[in-house]
Amino acid sequence: MFKQIGKWGKSAVLAVALAAVSFSGMASEKLTVFAAASMTNVLQDLASEFKQEQKAAEIVFSFASSSVLARQIDEGAPADIFVSANLKWADFLQEKGKIIADSRKIVAGNKLVMIAPKSAGELKFDLNNDEWLQYLGKNFLSVGDPEHVPAGLYAKAALTKLNQWDKVESQLARAANVRAALTLVERAEAPLGIVYATDAAASDKVQIVGVFPDGSYEAVEYPAAIITDHDSAVARAFMAFLGSDSGKVILQKYGFSVE
Repeated sequence: MFKQIGKWGKSAVLAVALAAVSFSGMASEKLTVFAAASMTNVLQDLASEFKQEQKAAEIVFSFASSSVLARQIDEGAPADIFVSANLKWADFLQEKGKIIADSRKIVAGNKLVMIAPKSAGELKFDLNNDEWLQYLGKNFLSVGDPEHVPAGLYAKAALTKLNQWDKVESQLARAANVRAALTLVERAEAPLGIVYATDAAASDKVQIVGVFPDGSYEAVEYPAAIITDHDSAVARAFMAFLGSDSGKVILQKYGFSVE
C-alpha cells in the first residue's frame, strides 16, 4: 500500500516533474552555431564540455569567415548563435535587427602573428622592420582576404601601420578564411602567412616567426550573440557557459584571452 502524499509532498513531486520536462525539452533541442573559422577547435571542445555538464542539446556548427556567416544569417540562414572574429560583423547584424542586443557579449580575445612552415627551419623576425619582406622575396604572403575576412582586415591594418602594406599588397594569397590561410602555410605553398596566435598553436606544421606589436591593429575581440527569433533556454545556457569558469578554462587552453 502506498502512503497518501500530503500537500507539500504533492508540491515536491510536481516540481520534480516540471524540472524533468524542462530538462527533457533542453536535451531534445538542436542548437546551431555559426562561428568564425578561428574558433573551430575551441568551440567543438566547449560544446563537448557543455553537453556533459548540462546534459543538453545537440550542437551543430558552421565555421567560415565571419563576413560570410553574417551575410548568410542576414539572408535567413537558420542559425541560433553567431560568434564573430571582430566587432564589424556583429555590428552589421545588430544594425539590421538580426541579433538580440541584450544577449551580445565579448567571449574571447586573440593576437595576430606571422607564421612559416616548420620545415623552413627556425626563423624569427622583428615585424617592425622589413627583414621579413626580404625573406618573402617574390613569393606570396598567405592571409585571409582583407576585403572581408577579419584576420585579413587586422593584417591590413597592422601592415599599413608598419608602412609595409604597399610593399606586399600585390603578393597576397587571399584566403577565404583564416584557417584556409593557415593551410597554405602548412602545405608550404606560401612561405609566410598571417593568422591568429590560436591558429598557429592548433597546428604542428607551422611556427610563429613574429608577433605584431600591440597598437598596430585594433584589439581582436570575439562577440557572440543569439539570433533574433531564436531565443531559447538552451541558447541562453550555452551563452552563459561561454563566460563561465569552465568555459574560460577551455578558451585559455587554446590560447584565447578572457576577462
